[in-house]
Amino acid sequence: MRSDLVDIAGVIHHQTEKAILFSETGDKDDAVWLPKSVVEVEHDPKKPDYVTVTLPERFAKDRGLI
Repeated sequence: MRSDLVDIAGVIHHQTEKAILFSETGDKDDAVWLPKSVVEVEHDPKKPDYVTVTLPERFAKDRGLI
């Protein structure tokens, strides 16, 4: 059975109570808002500025992340 979830590494530039501003490149100009209700965020202990977000593949495509 294939999962519809994807993991994408990147940076959180800003966050609110309901969303994160995330980019794969580390450039805020490339960042997109992702609702926290749709993503899971895992912080990288070796690289404090980097995270991995897990989200549905379709949502990632709609936001231009894949």
